[in-house]
Amino acid sequence: MAVVAISGGPGAPGATTTALALLLAWPLAEGRRVVLLECDPDGGAVLAGALEGRLDAGYGLRHLAVADRRGRLAETLWEQLVDLSRDGTGNRLLLPGLTDPAQAPGLAYTWEPLVAACHDLDAAGCDVIVDLGRNGAHGASAPLARGADAVLVTVRTTLRGLSAARPRVAALAADLDANGTGSDALGLILVHEGPYAAAEVGKALGAPVLGLLPHEPRSARVLSDGGDSGDRRFVRSALMRAVRSTADEVRLLTGRRRLRLGTASTAAAAPVAPQAAPFPQPEPYQPQPQVQPQPQPDQYQPHPEGQPAAQPQYPYQPEPQPQPAPLAGFAPRQPVPQPFAPPTPGGPSGPGQEMEPRWRTDTGPDPRQAPTPTGGAR
Repeated sequence: MAVVAISGGPGAPGATTTALALLLAWPLAEGRRVVLLECDPDGGAVLAGALEGRLDAGYGLRHLAVADRRGRLAETLWEQLVDLSRDGTGNRLLLPGLTDPAQAPGLAYTWEPLVAACHDLDAAGCDVIVDLGRNGAHGASAPLARGADAVLVTVRTTLRGLSAARPRVAALAADLDANGTGSDALGLILVHEGPYAAAEVGKALGAPVLGLLPHEPRSARVLSDGGDSGDRRFVRSALMRAVRSTADEVRLLTGRRRLRLGTASTAAAAPVAPQAAPFPQPEPYQPQPQVQPQPQPDQYQPHPEGQPAAQPQYPYQPEPQPQPAPLAGFAPRQPVPQPFAPPTPGGPSGPGQEMEPRWRTDTGPDPRQAPTPTGGAR
């Protein structure tokens, strides 16, 4: 059980790509789930990237601001999750990010409650990965990093990447010591693109290296711009093998920190065996029905002679209010079929498929039929 935040920096070191790779490669025991929250204040990238725009942009982080003000943050969070599991089991879920950076100021008072919601997800049997993007670990969204069990910074092993990451890692470590749970939550995920070794980078930045990812543009492009994530060459690529090893190291780090902080049992320190009993699932949200008042029978009241009889008074019956539909647990409203798979040519939305227009037949003749001539020269 873990809440992991991933941050990047200047030069596009690949924070979102790494977060999405961890979502697909995260080891899961029976009955557990993993959720990726795309909380980059500069806007999300998965909808237009890995999903290639095939999902309605109505889902996403921006709906949580209004839900928080109405006291329905947890329920709305479940409603906005999208299933990215290939078998449709709902064990790998995504909360799409903002579609416009101008929406970020509206979430200024939602970041703190969202941290509590992340830990509620953790208690409900979900590991949570939070993508903070380039600037999410600082500013108004900094509570997401301060409340995480592990904070991972993606860095390219080039001189330009190390120069940009060094002051950011130092500032983040100081902030975690002052306002978080300690700088020992900090770790590095390196993209091995330059000549510098992992041990040398870790010593220079003052943080342990938890993962060393190979520089594979072809495999990374499936995560950033779309492609078939179920292809055998992608699943067995060196990039995904390194991501799976990184996930194990991150789980060990979060387990050790929770033991030290006293926030988890001893069983959480090591990966759960597949034979373990499934974690109990939270019951779906069920709204309480409103009790409507029952009308009382009228009683006969005698009236004096010469005066008109009083009209019977009927009790006021309020109109029933529409009740929201109960949530379907963890299942999204519209799961994405075959995530990352290219759209089928000639399908319902492919070329050559035109919708037959509908014409009303009760108001006149069909405008598609030419009128029959009644006379005149032909």
